[in-house]
Amino acid sequence: MQVGVGPWAGPWPDDPRYDPELLALGDRRNVVDRYRYWTVEAVVADMDRRRRADRFIHVAIENWAHDLNIGSVVRTANAFNAAGVHVVGRRRWNRRGAMVTDRYLHVHHHASAEDLATWAATAGPDGTRLPVVGIDNVPGSVPIEGYPLPQRCVLLFGQESTGLTPQAQAACDVILHITQHGSTRSINAGAAAAIAMHAWAVQHA
Repeated sequence: MQVGVGPWAGPWPDDPRYDPELLALGDRRNVVDRYRYWTVEAVVADMDRRRRADRFIHVAIENWAHDLNIGSVVRTANAFNAAGVHVVGRRRWNRRGAMVTDRYLHVHHHASAEDLATWAATAGPDGTRLPVVGIDNVPGSVPIEGYPLPQRCVLLFGQESTGLTPQAQAACDVILHITQHGSTRSINAGAAAAIAMHAWAVQHA
């Protein structure tokens, strides 16, 4: 089964947002219907326009061992229209799991958690600070259920195996955990990111 739509039927739209190549050949991308045939630049601009200036999230994830979950986190960040994705640590990451959704996001790199914290210090509106909210089940963490998440913040996730590094924990204003009821110590990092982003969206989106 083919995904998407075929070549445009009828007269082409007189709108600069549309991509002539996609109109001619069809649009098989993983995008919602409202963005069919649009250029990548037009999609990014519209997502930026639709995002509220007073309520938004940035998503950051540590990348010390080429974590394969980063692609999944990026894809989810796109689904929630995050203002940006920040890869902390190694610059290179496996993009397969993102399914090209990273092209529609603002992706940034920070060499360390300290660099991320420095960026967040002036990344809010008019140079204000964005709180950094860590997600990990470390001692002293607070349940995410019912926690009043900031309207504007950075959600910071650690690696699948080790979680947030001590440096990342030190950069956080608060560290929240997702309450579990089974025998496993932790849940998949990509799944945890999706739960946390949805928790923020329920409160603010």
